[in-house]
Amino acid sequence: MALLLAAAAMWGFVEIADEVLEGETASMDRTLLLALRSPNDTSDPIGADWVEEMARDVTGLGGVGVLTFLTFASAVFLLLQRKGHLAIYLLTVIGTGILASTLLKNFFDRPRPDLVPHGSYVYTSSFPSGHSMMSAITFLSIGALLASAQQNLHMKAYLLGVAAFLTLMVGLSRVYLGVHWPTDVLAGWTAGAGWALMCWVLAERLRTRGRVE
Repeated sequence: MALLLAAAAMWGFVEIADEVLEGETASMDRTLLLALRSPNDTSDPIGADWVEEMARDVTGLGGVGVLTFLTFASAVFLLLQRKGHLAIYLLTVIGTGILASTLLKNFFDRPRPDLVPHGSYVYTSSFPSGHSMMSAITFLSIGALLASAQQNLHMKAYLLGVAAFLTLMVGLSRVYLGVHWPTDVLAGWTAGAGWALMCWVLAERLRTRGRVE
């Protein structure tokens, strides 16, 4: 089932990328992005000022600094529990995810949205959303590790649900702040989730063979 979901996610990414390259999503992207702005002032996101400030807080959860800290903190935690192979697995999954995200951005080289002012500083190309992709990889991978240590199904569902919720909120904040087209975020989610699922399947196979804790 996990392999099927991973394949579906990767297929979804390919389909989105194909539509973006052909310009088929331009109208939808513009409509959705402008829907989150005041009709009389495109520089003003809908909602109160505190909503925009909260969006910046949420988007920071998918930033390089936060995800790097979370990754290394988790790896050190696993090392302290004498689960070195699992720590290496986690570092490898997220490290290769960063590499894949960078390569994809450089390959597609899609310009950032120019319809509205950016609510956050950006310095890379737009497709796919790095925040969305790396949030999916990091939060889902760590969430899966935490869930696998639980016996209660409700706890497993809760941990995976929190990981998925954080991933979704980070992606939505990128569109709200005007730094990504909606399809950038959707592509980041599918690519990140597919990557995390494939790596999780690999980890489970290694676990059954006694190669990882």
